[in-house]
Amino acid sequence: MPGSRVSAFEAIERPALKALPAQALRLARFKRARVNIDYHVELDGHYYSVPHRFVRAEAWLRICTGTVEVFINRERVAVHAYNSRRGTHSTLPDHMPAAHRAHLQWSPQRLIDWGARIGPACAQLVRWQMDSRPHPEQGYRACLGLLRLARQFGEARLEAACARALALGATRYRSVKSILENGLDRQGLNDTAAEQASLPLHENVRGSEYYH
Repeated sequence: MPGSRVSAFEAIERPALKALPAQALRLARFKRARVNIDYHVELDGHYYSVPHRFVRAEAWLRICTGTVEVFINRERVAVHAYNSRRGTHSTLPDHMPAAHRAHLQWSPQRLIDWGARIGPACAQLVRWQMDSRPHPEQGYRACLGLLRLARQFGEARLEAACARALALGATRYRSVKSILENGLDRQGLNDTAAEQASLPLHENVRGSEYYH
C-alpha cells in the first residue's frame, strides 16, 4: 500500500478520533449478591440498603474507590459510600418500608424513657436490650417489639411479663412474648423462679419460659 503508518493515521484515523473523556476511567470490581429479607446486601462484612421492593432479588455490586453501586436487572437502584466497618449498616430512609420509616422517630433515649413510663421491670429490660448486644441495632429491634406487645396486651401485662422474664433470666423479646401469649404474666412466680432470679442476666441464660 502506498504511504506509511503516519500518512495512514493522518488520512484515516485522526479524523475519526474523539475528545478524551473529562474524567479518567475508574477501575471497578464486581460482586454478585442477593438482597436479604431486611433489604440489604452484604459486601466485605458491611450491609448496604436497596429499595425494599427488591427483597430476595439477585443483584450485582459495582465497587469503585469510595463508592458501591447496586444493579438489579441492569438498572442502578442504589449508590452508597463504601464503608469498611464490619457488622454495621448503611441504610437510606427512602429504601425502608413505610412502617420502618415511622420507627426512625424512636431514638434509643426515647425507648428508654418509654420503658420507664411502663414500669421498673420494663425499663430494666429495655436497658438490657440496649446495653448487652454486640450491635445496637439488635437491641433496638427487640425494644420496638416490646412496644408492639404493649399495644397488643396492654402496659400492665407487659410490665408483669417483663418482671417474670427478668426473674427467670429469659430476657429475649420472644421470651416476653411467650409469657404474654401463654398468660404466664398473670401467675405468681414460684419458688423455682425465685431461685432463678439470682442468675446473671445474659442472653444465653434463657430460663424455662423460653421453651414454652
